Amino acid sequence: MKATIYDVAREAGVSIATVSHVINGKGKISRERREEVLHIMQRLNYRPNAIASALAGKKTYTLGLLVPDISNPFFAEIARSVEDRGHQLGYSVVICSTDNKEDKVKRYVSLLKQKQVDGVIIGTGISHEELLASLQDHAIAIALIARDHPGFGANSVRVHDLDGGRLAADHLMDMGHDRLAVLAESERVTSSSERVSGFVEAAAVRGLKVPGDRIISCEPTIEDGYQQAKGMLERPDRPTALFCCNDLLAIGALRAVRELGLSIPEDCSIVSFDDTILASVTDPPLTVIAQPIEQMGRLAVDLVVRDLSEQGDPAARRIVLPPELIVRRSTGSAPGTLTAPCSTR
Repeated sequence: MKATIYDVAREAGVSIATVSHVINGKGKISRERREEVLHIMQRLNYRPNAIASALAGKKTYTLGLLVPDISNPFFAEIARSVEDRGHQLGYSVVICSTDNKEDKVKRYVSLLKQKQVDGVIIGTGISHEELLASLQDHAIAIALIARDHPGFGANSVRVHDLDGGRLAADHLMDMGHDRLAVLAESERVTSSSERVSGFVEAAAVRGLKVPGDRIISCEPTIEDGYQQAKGMLERPDRPTALFCCNDLLAIGALRAVRELGLSIPEDCSIVSFDDTILASVTDPPLTVIAQPIEQMGRLAVDLVVRDLSEQGDPAARRIVLPPELIVRRSTGSAPGTLTAPCSTR
C-alpha cells in the first residue's frame, strides 16, 4: 500500500502538520528533526503531492463543510453557524451532505482537494484515517465538529455527550420514572453511543437497570423514531419515559404517543437531545439536553483559521462544551407518583 503522510508522522513520532511543514519548508523545525522526517519519507518511499505542495502558500479563502444530512435541522443549524462565521472572517463555505456513505465522503474529499480549499470542517463519520491524512497531505487545516477522533491529531469541538446522557436520566428519575427506554442512533455514531452510556450509567448509580431491549438503535429520522417508539409503547410493560438521542427521533416518538391515544407527559415523558428550532415548536415543546450549536460552529471555524494563520506547528485543540438541561412541557411526573414540578419553558 502506498505510504501516506499519516504513516510518516507515526514513524517520526510527530504531528501530521509537522510533516507538512517539512515538505513545504515552513515552520520552526530543528535541522535534526527536519532531516529525521526527510529520512523516514525516503525510507517509506513517500511522495507528497507536488501540486499541493506548490500551492501550499496560496490561500483560496474557501472552507469545506462535510455533514451527514443537511435536511437534519441540527446539521442545518451547524452549517448556518459555520457559514456565518466563515463570511465574517472572509471565507466562502462549500457545504457537502454525505449521508454518512463512504463513497460520497471519498468523492467530496476529492472534490475539496481539487478546489484547493484552505480548511475542512468535518461533521460526518469518516472511518478511514487515510482520508483525514490525505487532507493534511494537501496542507488543508481540519476541525471535527460534534464528534472526535482521539487517534488522529486534529482539532475538534463537541459537547460532553456522556454528561448529556446523565442529565437526561437524572431529570427523568427525579420525576419518579423507573421504566426508562432509549431511542439511539447507530452504535457507529460515537456521540450517540456516549449519550446512551451516560444515561445507563446514571440510572445504575441510582439502582435502575435499563434493559438492552429498551435501547433501540434507529435511523436518525422522524419516521424511524415513530416506528420504534410505537413498537415499544405497544408493549404491556411500556416505558413511562423515553430518552431520544436527537430531535428527529423525539418528534417521531411524539407522534407515536399521540396515535396510541396516550398523553404527554401524563402517560409518557420524552427528553430529546440537540435543541434545534424544532424542539421549541412541537406540541408540547420538548424538554432537551441542549448543545450550543451556534458556538460549536463558530469555534470550529476559528480553530481552522487559527491553524492557517499561525506559524510553526500549532497543537491540535479539543474543545468539549457542557450540555444544558432545558425543561419544557414534554416531561412530567411518572404515572402514580407525586414529585415536585420542575420549572419549564
